Amino acid sequence: MSLRFLTAGESHGPALVAILEGMPAGLAVTGADIDQDLQRRQKGYGAGPRMKLEHDQAQILSGVMAGQTIGSPIALLIQNQDHEKWRGKAVPGFTIPRPGHADLTGAVKYGYKDLRPSLERASARETAARVAVGAVCRKFLSEFGIQVGGYVRAIGEVLADASSYSIPDRIEQARVSDINCPDPQMEPAMEARIRKAMTDRDTVGGIIEAAVLNLPPGLGSHVHWDRKLEGRIGGAVLSIPAVKGVEIGPAFENAALPGTQVQDAMLVRDGEVVRPTDRSGGVEGGITTGQPLLVRAAMKPIATTLTPQQSVDLASGENTPSQYERSDFCPVPRAVVIVEAVLAFVLADALIEKLGGDSINEMRPRFQSLRRLRLEDLKMENQPHTWWPE
Repeated sequence: MSLRFLTAGESHGPALVAILEGMPAGLAVTGADIDQDLQRRQKGYGAGPRMKLEHDQAQILSGVMAGQTIGSPIALLIQNQDHEKWRGKAVPGFTIPRPGHADLTGAVKYGYKDLRPSLERASARETAARVAVGAVCRKFLSEFGIQVGGYVRAIGEVLADASSYSIPDRIEQARVSDINCPDPQMEPAMEARIRKAMTDRDTVGGIIEAAVLNLPPGLGSHVHWDRKLEGRIGGAVLSIPAVKGVEIGPAFENAALPGTQVQDAMLVRDGEVVRPTDRSGGVEGGITTGQPLLVRAAMKPIATTLTPQQSVDLASGENTPSQYERSDFCPVPRAVVIVEAVLAFVLADALIEKLGGDSINEMRPRFQSLRRLRLEDLKMENQPHTWWPE
């Protein structure tokens, strides 16, 4: 891959750190570009009390000089304000794993004598670092007119209907909603569903839909499994805590239909190949089609609930109820920007892979000269070939 990143840090440790390597030189980026996405991650109906304690801001430690990237690794630091409440204090042993978390599986893998190291790193707090990385990638994509946006499609069983809005309008409408919902008629019902989870001492999940607009055709590849764009997108989105399913386009709806109803027919219009539909979700054979890329993420309810769940005390060996750790009642509205962030990273990586070059100035003319869906760019020989001569 052309672009890669690492994050480090624990939920209640001193800070989160991210290193992004492979970003070309000449990209104008500031802390404010990153902070606006970090702030979006902290807002949303159903958020837990942690979001009132943190005031996330990214400090750019390296890779940017005079407001522009210089081609070297970009290091980002986000302080954990809540760390002061933990620093130097004795913490009771944590020996009762919570169902649905990495408490038990992490202890099995790494041999922990206490469960806290599992939950500290597995916590969704880490996604703040990913949002910071995604914000830089979003800024890179914007240099080429590519837009990444998302919104809440469902909270629990409450489904929004934004079909009457264009995708840009859905994204814009969601930005002014506490639920990140593009359907103002369903927003009250979604809030009510989250309030019910609070009253029931429970949690609720939902579905996030994200779109990437103005992508050129030809990103990704069909020739190797690990270069197929669907696989790269699926892996990135599924790596988000609590996301257990990914759909590209109306994939599950397509699965119930005959093949003649789920393909995107092709027409020639003014010398260009166009498609009236986008049931493929913007990807065919692991490669972008030039249509909007549509991705849905299914987020399960947060596993930490005020109502205890059955578990085992690993220290005593006795059956016992789980203990509550501070958490969200519904993470879905806040997770929209996280899905956007990982998509921005995957698409920035694919675009850098396609264009090559070490600076934005090198890339701009290459982007303009990319092969498009024009007939003049798709000239065929229409001659017999002996593909495997003796």
